[in-house]
Amino acid sequence: MSQRSHRAFRLFWAGDAANQFGSAVQDVALPLVAATALAASPARMGLLAAAGTAAFLVVGLPAGALVDRVRKRPLMAWTTTARAALLLTVPVAWWLDVLTFTHLVLVALGAGVLTVFFDVASQSFLPALVPRAELPAANGRLTSVQQVARLLGRPGSGVLAQAAGSANAVLGVVAAYASSALLLRAVDPQERVPERSGRRLWTEIGEGLRFVLRHRLVLPTVLCTATCNFFHGAYSAVSVLFMVRDLALPEGAVGLLLAVGGAGGALAGATSGWFVRIGQVRLIWVSMLCTQPAWLLVPLAEPGWKLSLLVVGLLVTSVGTVLYNVAQVSLRQALCPDHLLGRMNASVRCIVWGAMPLGALTGGLLAESLGVRGALWVAAAGLSSGVLWVLGSPLRRMRDVPSITTVEGHG
Repeated sequence: MSQRSHRAFRLFWAGDAANQFGSAVQDVALPLVAATALAASPARMGLLAAAGTAAFLVVGLPAGALVDRVRKRPLMAWTTTARAALLLTVPVAWWLDVLTFTHLVLVALGAGVLTVFFDVASQSFLPALVPRAELPAANGRLTSVQQVARLLGRPGSGVLAQAAGSANAVLGVVAAYASSALLLRAVDPQERVPERSGRRLWTEIGEGLRFVLRHRLVLPTVLCTATCNFFHGAYSAVSVLFMVRDLALPEGAVGLLLAVGGAGGALAGATSGWFVRIGQVRLIWVSMLCTQPAWLLVPLAEPGWKLSLLVVGLLVTSVGTVLYNVAQVSLRQALCPDHLLGRMNASVRCIVWGAMPLGALTGGLLAESLGVRGALWVAAAGLSSGVLWVLGSPLRRMRDVPSITTVEGHG
């Protein structure tokens, strides 16, 4: 990369880290507002968790086609600014004593829509900053800092909530998103405005979907990720309730425990270059097979020394998840033609993130009927099984990523 490209990547890296910090605080702060300030039931907690990712299912596909029509960097900056403004309404409503659960759900929905456009643009923008051969290293660096941001953001959110109230902790989200927007506005990759194709939106959306659904190497990773995300949605819907009510932990401790995953993820991101030596494609299934069964430790946690089972489960699974994501995202980016990147990423996000709100709703309903711990057992079993999709695919017999021209089956 040239010196100018290095500077652009560093600014993008910093802006993405600030965005991830804000997301980490948001992931803890909004459920804490619902669980403590608004005394939400398990079903309502599931609804709130679903609201945060429902946009990937609803607007994910058109978002990809629209992202492919515009410059990515300005879009990321504007969507981050809008998220900051939207999240600011939560503490303001709390100060005015008018905050309701409906308001919280609407904020989560709106922020989710903006996140769809930001994430699709972000993954499609990276190949414009670095050569394709350097994508695994660049994704590893991004993931490492993202995990550090989460490592700091989640306990930070818990500490803020315990010290100043859960609604006021949302101000940390606002500050992080505002910082991210400023950094992204400073990125200057000399990005070109995409040419107008003149075709209908749904025609372009179909091209992205066909690429994902017909590609013999991409589709198994999508099915694996969707399965894991569905059951992780169920886990996320009840995890805060499990810690607050079943394990009797204060807000600060909840934030610290949720940060454990960030610690494992940061370690995995920092060392992903070393793990890729076993083969980028091979890492996709090895990372999941060796780590995801540790989810089965989580429902065994109890107050006292058995709390360590929760810590170990979150730590081990986060290492595997980050290594898997670095490998499979780099695989998709390397195999997809440039003109399809936005639509490919949006199609993938629609499927894999669209599974999360469905899982969250399922988790809330399971907790109502089986109890919170019963819902966690179902989620842990599902998370452990996602790897079967890639184990039964051609990926299991490959070591590294083939070039676009040597791969059959993409459309």
